Amino acid sequence: MNDWRPFVYGGLASITAECGTFPIDTTKTRLQIQGQVIDARLRECKYRGMFHAFVRIFREEGFCALYSGLGPALLRQATYGTIKIGVYQSMKKMFASNPMDETVLTNVFSGVIAGIVSSSIANPTDVLKVRMQARSTVGRTSMFKSFIQIYKNEGIPGLWRGVIPTAQRAAVVAGVELPVYDITKKHIIKADLMGDYAATHFFASFAAGFAGAVASTPIDVVKTRLMNQRVLKVIGEEGTAIYSSSLDCLMQTVKSEGFLALYKGFIPTWVRLGPWNIIFFLTFEKLKKFY
Repeated sequence: MNDWRPFVYGGLASITAECGTFPIDTTKTRLQIQGQVIDARLRECKYRGMFHAFVRIFREEGFCALYSGLGPALLRQATYGTIKIGVYQSMKKMFASNPMDETVLTNVFSGVIAGIVSSSIANPTDVLKVRMQARSTVGRTSMFKSFIQIYKNEGIPGLWRGVIPTAQRAAVVAGVELPVYDITKKHIIKADLMGDYAATHFFASFAAGFAGAVASTPIDVVKTRLMNQRVLKVIGEEGTAIYSSSLDCLMQTVKSEGFLALYKGFIPTWVRLGPWNIIFFLTFEKLKKFY
C-alpha cells in the first residue's frame, strides 16, 4: 500500500458518507442545542425528537435547511477524514504489517492519536458547520460570510472554539469506532463466519457505529453547545461566555437539565453514525481494492 492512498481514500469515503447522512446530523444539532435553561435564545424545546425535528425543519424552513452547513461539513471531511484515516492506517502499519496481527491496544492508541490530530486541524470547519446548522433560514449567510463574521466578531479563538471537546470527542470516536470495526471484521473472518466481503464490512461497521454513539454523545453535546455560543468582542472589555470550559458546560448542563441531557440527540447520533459508518467503510473497502 502506498502511503498516500489511505489519506485520499479516507477523505473520499468520508465525503461520500457525509452527503448521505447530513440531514440526520442537522436534526441532532438542533436537538442538542435546544432547552438550555441558561441561554434565553435556546430555552424553548421546539423539537420532540428526531423525526419531529426533521419534519418541522422541512416544513418551516424548507428542504435546503436540512443541508445547511453542508459546505463546511464536506470541507471538514476533506481535512478531518483524510488526516484521520491516513494517520490511523499509517500508525497501525508501524505496529503490525499484517492486519491479522493487530491488537486492540495498538488499534485504540492509533485511533486516539489520529482523532486528536485530525480534529484539531479541522476545528474551524466544524465551528462553521455547527453555526450554520443551528441557524434558521432567517439571517442565513454563505459559508464564506459566516467565516468572516466569526473572525470579525470573535477573532481567531472563535474559529477554534470548542477545540478541546472536539479533540476529546474525536479521540473517543476514532479510538472506539475504528478499532471496533477492525477487531470485529478480523474475528468474523478468523472464525470463518464470513469472508472479507461486503456483508462482513456491513456488520463490522454497524457495531462500530453503535459503540461510537454510546461513547461519544455526551462529549458531542458539550462540543456542540460550546461551538454554538457567541462571545462578542467589546472594545476595552473581555467578551463573556455562558460556558467557560468543556467541564463547566458539562456541569452546568447536568445541573440545570439533568444527566440525560448529555444524551440529547442520541437517537439521531446513532441513526447517523450507523449509516455513516456503513457507507464509509463499504466505500473505503471498495477503494482499497485499487491498492
